[in-house]
Amino acid sequence: MNERYEQLVSQLQRLALLGSTGSVLGWEQETYMPEGGAELRSKQLSLLAGMAHQAATSSQLGEILDELSTEKFDDPHCPEAVNIRQAKREYEQATKLPQRLVEELSRVTALAQQKWSRAKKANDFKAFEPWLQQVIDLKREEAQCLRNGDGPLYDALLDRYEPQMTTAQVQETFLPLRDKLVPLVAEIAEASNRPDASIVSRNFPIEEQKKFAAEAAKAIGFDFERGRIDESAHPFCSGFGPGDCRLTTRYDENFFNMAFFGTLHEAGHGLYEQGLNPDAFGLGMGSSVSLGIHESQSRMWENLVGRSHAFWKHFYPQAQAHFPTALKDVSLDDFYRSINVVEPSFIRVEADEVTYNLHIMLRFELEQMLISGELNAAEVPGVWNEKFETYLGITPPDDTHGCLQDVHWSAGLIGYFPTYALGNVYASQFYAAAGDQLGDLSLQFEQGKFDTLKTWLNKNIHERGQQYPAAELVKVVTGSEFDAQPLVDHLTTKFRAVYQLG
Repeated sequence: MNERYEQLVSQLQRLALLGSTGSVLGWEQETYMPEGGAELRSKQLSLLAGMAHQAATSSQLGEILDELSTEKFDDPHCPEAVNIRQAKREYEQATKLPQRLVEELSRVTALAQQKWSRAKKANDFKAFEPWLQQVIDLKREEAQCLRNGDGPLYDALLDRYEPQMTTAQVQETFLPLRDKLVPLVAEIAEASNRPDASIVSRNFPIEEQKKFAAEAAKAIGFDFERGRIDESAHPFCSGFGPGDCRLTTRYDENFFNMAFFGTLHEAGHGLYEQGLNPDAFGLGMGSSVSLGIHESQSRMWENLVGRSHAFWKHFYPQAQAHFPTALKDVSLDDFYRSINVVEPSFIRVEADEVTYNLHIMLRFELEQMLISGELNAAEVPGVWNEKFETYLGITPPDDTHGCLQDVHWSAGLIGYFPTYALGNVYASQFYAAAGDQLGDLSLQFEQGKFDTLKTWLNKNIHERGQQYPAAELVKVVTGSEFDAQPLVDHLTTKFRAVYQLG
């Protein structure tokens, strides 16, 4: 087994380097590439995707996996077994996809992202519509190739991002969550003692925002010797591999929350990437479990930590030093309430903790309709607005604030959105378990100490790689089954206090 296993490791790490190279080009496309480079970049990414697919589906790799799979490879406590198991899963998926489809998806999504960016700025859905339809058609074909059994096509795409999770399981989580959140939103809407939402809409100079957000990211543990922050149309985190993790954010001088909490969110992703075992690069034990678990890390640092009163008891004097004009007459408590305003809004990434999950549920519904063929690209704006009114009680004023706001569909990331809400559920369970094991985290945050929580996450989540699938990891770490109740409890307790509800 040793020689064949070493051959497997060598091939998997070569594959990871190819993927990493594509990630560098993808990051640069969103940050510094001139618009005129889109056509060339699409060809570069398509070439790399084809090369990676050839390597990922080679008969030699298949033979190695067949030999190694005769060994016992379902033991989560054996790193080699985990690496073989995950490689087998990825090989089986890759061999179901024709090279033509892989290359075409890479080419079309590279171009579609540029078309989306332009259409979003111009509020011109019609310009993006044919590109969205191309992406949908290609993703439907991908789902048909990957499909197992008689389940909905959407299952196959969801499984790419949240392995072993089905559409039905997501619905079972979302429906009761929605039933509990909608009344809470309604109760908050009737509250008489309301935070002053205008505080975070004062003038916050962008250069000071950059400094302050970077200071906070560093304080929670993001290593700037192994990472950096840049600007992009849509915030994201891209981990290229050991020693290189890129974050992006965006700034609005008249809205504090966008850049600060966007940076904390992406830094949470970055902490996961920087916490992976560098010696297992390209292997199951050096890879993240799922996007839902990844999202649990970003949402935890953004919301459970970053929007807590304890966090701001430490950071608020620094905020006032950076923004003396905007915050000189604002108390800590008033600022805390202002960053925790609950109000239906149009933009997902700027949504509050309570309404955020409703944004995800809307997208989850639309994605299922798009992949099943019930909905086509031309119908998206109308259906989006109808469902937005149903879920949040408001109608977007235009498509830039509606169906054009997210990069995901142009990038082919259909099946990704549910993982955001799943991440909120996972985050609440992990955070509760961390508090049980580490004591009162609030006292540590008030003193600017975040390393205890970060180290706990490193040990219990990051360093485990893909040792366990998501639901099993939750059980191992928390002792409980996957459960949305801790999230409901957190939101209810916190926001009844913020709004001083009886």
